[in-house]
Amino acid sequence: MLDQGAPPQQRTPRATGLGARLMRRKPVERLVAEGGQGEGGALRRSLGLWQLTMISIGATLGTGIFVVLGEAVPKAGPAVTLSFVIAGLTALFSALSYAELAGTIPVAGSSYSYAYATMGELIAWICGWCLVLEYGVSVAAVAVGWGEYLNELLDGTIGVTIPDALSAPPGDGGVFNLPALIVVLLAMAFLLGGARESARANTVMVVVKIAALVLFCAIGVQGFRSGNYEHFMPLGMAGVSAAGATLFFSYIGFDAASTAGEEAKDAQRDLPRAIMLSLVIVTALYVLVAAVAVGAKPWRHFNDSEAALAQIMREVTGQSFWGTLLAFCAVIAIASVVLTVLYGQTRILFAMSRDGLVPKVFSRVHPKTGAPRANTVIVSLFCGVLAAAIPLGQLADATSIGTLFAFALVNIAVVVLRRTRPDMPRTFRVPLSPVFPALGFGFCVWMMGSLSTVTWVVFGVWMAVGLVFYFVYGHRRSRLATPEG
Repeated sequence: MLDQGAPPQQRTPRATGLGARLMRRKPVERLVAEGGQGEGGALRRSLGLWQLTMISIGATLGTGIFVVLGEAVPKAGPAVTLSFVIAGLTALFSALSYAELAGTIPVAGSSYSYAYATMGELIAWICGWCLVLEYGVSVAAVAVGWGEYLNELLDGTIGVTIPDALSAPPGDGGVFNLPALIVVLLAMAFLLGGARESARANTVMVVVKIAALVLFCAIGVQGFRSGNYEHFMPLGMAGVSAAGATLFFSYIGFDAASTAGEEAKDAQRDLPRAIMLSLVIVTALYVLVAAVAVGAKPWRHFNDSEAALAQIMREVTGQSFWGTLLAFCAVIAIASVVLTVLYGQTRILFAMSRDGLVPKVFSRVHPKTGAPRANTVIVSLFCGVLAAAIPLGQLADATSIGTLFAFALVNIAVVVLRRTRPDMPRTFRVPLSPVFPALGFGFCVWMMGSLSTVTWVVFGVWMAVGLVFYFVYGHRRSRLATPEG
C-alpha cells in the first residue's frame, strides 16, 4: 500500500512485515521537500559558503591541537604527526562521501538522513544514535578542555585558579567541573538567538583561533630541537594507530556544515565546497602545529598536559605573557567548537524528530528566531551536566568510535545511492567511486579496531540503549509508519 497523500516520487510503500518495516526508506525528494519545516515554524535560510566553511572549521579546529594533543603524544611519541596524517586521510575519504551526499540531499540530518534514504530506517536510527554520541558527547569533551585553558588564563592574569573540586570531574580529583558547564550554557545563549547570529559569533572566534595557532608556530619554532625527533616511532605502528584513533576526535566537525543544509542559501552548491575547504585548512594547521610542538618539547613531557600549547609558549620564551595570550585565544577557540558542535547536535535531533523517531519537542521552531529553542535548551543541559561529571579521555574515545561508525555508514550510503539513483543531479561526485568510499570504510573500521576494549564496551551499551528506545518509541511513532506520515 502506498502513501496516497504525497506526490508519486515522494510516496513510501507501507511496509507490513517486521523486516520490511525496519528497511523502509524515505525518498530523497521527500527529505528535500520537508527541509526546514518544523513544529510551528521553519528554519531560516541565511548561511552562505563563508559561514558554512566557518561552521565546519569552528567545529573542528581547536580540539585536537589545544586539548587532545596532550593525550595523543604519549601514545605515539614524535610520530604523532604521522597519526594526524592518518586521521586526516580517514577523514578525507569520508569527507568526499559527505560532500557528494550533502550536495545531493541538502538536509539537516547529515548522515542520519543519508542513511534513511539509502539503507532504511533501522540503519538510519543507528546512524543517528551514533551522531548523538559524536556531537553530544564531543561537546562535553571539548568543554572539559576549555576549563583547563581557562585556569591557565586565570593563573597568568590574576594569579588565581579555580579549585580542583570545581574544575575537574569525579575521577580526576574533583567534584564538579563548573567551567565546562558554563561554556556549554554560553553556547546555548548564542544558539537561542538564531543561526545567523550564531554564525557571526563563530566567524569571529574562528579568526582568533587561526591567528593563535599561527602565532604558536612562529614562537614555538624558536625552541625547536631536532633531538626531540630521535626515536621517531618509540611505540611502533600500534602506538601511531592508537594515537590516530584518539586524534580522529579532533577531525570531528568537518561534517558540521552538512547539518546546516536546511539553513543554507544554496545548499547543493555550497555544502560540498564548505566540507572540503574546511578539511584542507584544518589538516594543514594540525600537522604544522603538532610538528612544532613535538620539536619544542620532548614527547615524554606531554603526560597529563591538556593545556600543552600554552605551556610550550611559556617554556620557549621564558615569559608568562605569551602562554597567557595563547590561553586566552584557546578559551575563545574552544568555545567556538562547543558552539558549532552543539548547533550540529540540535539540527540532527530536529531532523529525527520531524521523522517521528524522537519526541516532537525537538522539532519545535520559535517563530521569532527561527531556531529550535526547546531542543537547544534540552541538549545544552544534557551536554553541560555530562561535561561536568565525566573525564576528558573517556569522552574523547567514546566520541571517536561513534563518529567512525557513522562515517563508515556514509561511505556505504554514497555507493548505494549511486546504484539505486544513478540519474540524480549531483553537484559533487566522489572520484574513483566505489574505490574511495571503500577506502574510507576500511580506514574507519581499522581505526575503530585501535580503540580500547573499554571504549567498545561503552559503545555496545550505548547502542543497546538506542535500540531499546527505537523499538519502544521510534519504530511505532515513525511518520513512515503512520497513515498521516
